[in-house]
Amino acid sequence: MDIGREVGKLYARAFPEVLKAHGELYVRSGGRIGHKLLFGVPSLIVRTVGAKSGEPRTTVLTYVADGADYVVVASKGGAPRNPAWFHNMVAAGTVDVQVGTKRFPAGVETLRPGDADYQRLWDLADRNNGGRYAAYQRKTTRPIPVVRLRPI
Repeated sequence: MDIGREVGKLYARAFPEVLKAHGELYVRSGGRIGHKLLFGVPSLIVRTVGAKSGEPRTTVLTYVADGADYVVVASKGGAPRNPAWFHNMVAAGTVDVQVGTKRFPAGVETLRPGDADYQRLWDLADRNNGGRYAAYQRKTTRPIPVVRLRPI
């Protein structure tokens, strides 16, 4: 038995549940608990509506601040498709953001490779997240978008 491989499998199964529990605690505490995710990476809450369903959607995402703006990355762990929250935010154009206990509306700006400021924001977010986004990009052929949330 390869202990390292078994631990890796256990981690892969448990990590999504840990993230889900963290998100629920963050939302239910009104932002008082949960601003910092694992490894000290900050997280925010985005509230929007489903692009197809029109139903309310709440998502907890890691972010990096860029001046007054907040930057999130639509990595989905390097999956072949963008995450649903990305499509919902793009369709809405504006979202409700919560950072800790502070809530505010924000405009959504999508940046892709080749767009002005993409590389700078990608590098900023990747450093903030311990190089994980670069690892996710290596897992997929999909160019991973960066989203700038600008407080309104």
